Amino acid sequence: MVLGVALVVSGLLAAPRADAQEFSLFGGGSRAGDTNTYTWAFNYQEGLGQYFATSFSWLNEGHIPDHHRDGQMVQLWARIPVGNPKFILQAGIGPYRYFDTTTADQGGSYSNTHGWGVVYSVRAAYYASSRWITQLQLNRVHVQRGPDATSVMFGVGYQLDAPDTPGPRDWAASSSTNVTNNEVAAYLGKTIVNSTSSPSALGGAIEYRRGLAKYLDVTLGYLHEGSSKLARRDGITSQLWATRAFFDNHVTLAVGAGAYYAVNENENSESPGPGAGKFSGLITIAASYRFTQHWDARLEWNRVVTHYDRDTDVILAGAGYRF
Repeated sequence: MVLGVALVVSGLLAAPRADAQEFSLFGGGSRAGDTNTYTWAFNYQEGLGQYFATSFSWLNEGHIPDHHRDGQMVQLWARIPVGNPKFILQAGIGPYRYFDTTTADQGGSYSNTHGWGVVYSVRAAYYASSRWITQLQLNRVHVQRGPDATSVMFGVGYQLDAPDTPGPRDWAASSSTNVTNNEVAAYLGKTIVNSTSSPSALGGAIEYRRGLAKYLDVTLGYLHEGSSKLARRDGITSQLWATRAFFDNHVTLAVGAGAYYAVNENENSESPGPGAGKFSGLITIAASYRFTQHWDARLEWNRVVTHYDRDTDVILAGAGYRF
């Protein structure tokens, strides 16, 4: 045991600095109880030395009877080459914050259930070139409430900053400046209510973003979710963001978390709805592409997390101006 720890520490100290960011898309099949369904995920991974890595994923577990479950997870990975530096085996574990649209036990047609779980994963990855990765992953999902699930997914990954030779990189490149200075952006898109019928509406947002540190942004905005069959809602948002830039700062990836204060909510009536004047959580994954010095295109997937069964997905596209 002591010898193993010594070898790992020695590897970490000797590892050269190199780019180590990978973005992957996964899809496959899952089994929960007696039900087979589909599953898919977005995954972003960074190296923590030669033998370790960390990742953030958005996992969707498909349609289990009476359960439509997805959420975010952070995992710590141990990794080791097997016979060839291009072929890597990994084992990961981490917490899973899930959001489950379920059939209501009594009263109402559905409920939004939130909880914590843990995901155990093993992955085999082949680094076919300095950019592209093919991967096969097995997940075991264990949750507080609802059925546990086992899934097998195939993935295609892309190393965002190309290394010199094929294979995983040990460390992510550092930045000497903030990813963001100041930016204003406007968005349009679709709001989908997390219910059994999933009604949708046209939504939009405006947002001011400022860089607080090299990899940390803050935003203040106004979100309008549109008018669906269930409700109309809009309000003020504020989030902290972990942000990374790639391709000479032309591309950014970010994950944000914060609060959403519903200034107004109506359930297709003149009277306020149950969310008017209340705070909800807001979790977002985002990407941008800068095509001039000042202008960029932006994409956001927002998850509004309520405590009164009005969770929504707000998927937005827009343009931003940096200054």
